[in-house]
Amino acid sequence: MPAPLLIVDAPSLLYRAFFALPKSITDAEGKAVNALLGTTNLLLREVEEHKPRAVVLCFGPDAARYRVELYEPYHADRPPVPGDLGPQFADAPQFFGAFAWSSVIDEELEADDVMGSLAKVEEKAGGRALLMTGDRDLFQCVTAKVHVLYVRTGVRGGELVDAAEVKRRYGIPPELVPDFIALRGDPSDGIPGAKGVGEKTAAELLRRRGSLESAIENAVRERPPRLSGALLEGADDLRMFKDLATLRTVKVRRPTDKATDYAGGAKAARRRGMNRLAERLVKATDGRR
Repeated sequence: MPAPLLIVDAPSLLYRAFFALPKSITDAEGKAVNALLGTTNLLLREVEEHKPRAVVLCFGPDAARYRVELYEPYHADRPPVPGDLGPQFADAPQFFGAFAWSSVIDEELEADDVMGSLAKVEEKAGGRALLMTGDRDLFQCVTAKVHVLYVRTGVRGGELVDAAEVKRRYGIPPELVPDFIALRGDPSDGIPGAKGVGEKTAAELLRRRGSLESAIENAVRERPPRLSGALLEGADDLRMFKDLATLRTVKVRRPTDKATDYAGGAKAARRRGMNRLAERLVKATDGRR
């Protein structure tokens, strides 16, 4: 079995680490490095666990322009990037590059779109991919060769999510995740979903009809009447919500094999005041000689 490509939702992990660790973790100039440190620790754990052939971090805007143009409330309630996190975002590609982890940055589409595109390229080339994220939207990418490492607060390490796990959680296969989001809604993205439809109803409807489009086409047959009405009255919005939830394809190259550079990472960590991390990395380097 080939070693997987570890594809990382960099904004998701950096945000998570920033709020999980104190801002008192700083470099010699007093600048916060807590997000960089926390993300590195998360990644190193998965590198040791899964031995990826390479690590690639994906970046993009919080809200793709086309999604906001389609639906103005998309991501509208999300707060701005905290002041102490912005510089860490800017430094992330150089810092992680010292570990021989590459970064793919898209100016128009979101990190999710880049991740899904890399997974497709990897699978097409005969490889395997692990998508590390705290965003369940990526469950739509799961296949026999692509799994999600789902990061949750309070859980050590990423939870491996395959197609069976997606079906266990949602009651539908991965390819219907955008349909499911459209019906159920996604408060974190500002998508309200169909009026009065929750997870259970959305999953049951999709199991019977096979897709959002088919559910809308057969809406007059649905009972109770409130469900039929929600589908008929909200048809255009529901199709648009599915479009919002569906990942776009970005033109990307398949990353080359790159082993994690522990020595390079140690130097970069020490320059940013992460001395304990640097010591761990030096020991890891010595252990591999």
